[in-house]
Amino acid sequence: MFLGRVIGTVEATFVYEGLEGVKMLWVQPELADGRNAGAAIVACDATPQAGPGDRVYMVDGREAGLPLPVDFVPVDATIVGIVDEVDVP
Repeated sequence: MFLGRVIGTVEATFVYEGLEGVKMLWVQPELADGRNAGAAIVACDATPQAGPGDRVYMVDGREAGLPLPVDFVPVDATIVGIVDEVDVP
């Protein structure tokens, strides 16, 4: 699981079977302290409530397909929640 901040939305002209109706967002991965952690990625939104400016947590790899309506679709990252607060020791 990792953190990120939604920086935009993505519109696809062609959608893989099983991803119809799934919102896709442009996300900047972040460290717990808010610093950027690599290049921005496209992530599916399993919450369908996330939007630009929201801090989110995501899963990647094989687990990214599990929270979506159709299991095991070819995705790299999926938003599974919106972060209210991060407590950094």
